[in-house]
Amino acid sequence: MISIQRFSSLAVSAALLLALGACAGMSQRDKNMVVGAGIGAAGGAVLTGGAAAATVGGAVVGGVIGHELDKDKKK
Repeated sequence: MISIQRFSSLAVSAALLLALGACAGMSQRDKNMVVGAGIGAAGGAVLTGGAAAATVGGAVVGGVIGHELDKDKKK
């Protein structure tokens, strides 16, 4: 059991490092979109008890909000 937990924590850590490395070349707008999609997906899953449609819908809405967040600052 401990080896499975250790493997799981190592896998999550590796995935997190890869994900953070992938964001290095992104613009601030793209980063906002990714963060918004993640938060929206988590919110949709929590509010509906894990329904797939709500998770995807939350990710879409969060991504759109994150993408549009930085528009007014550029003017």
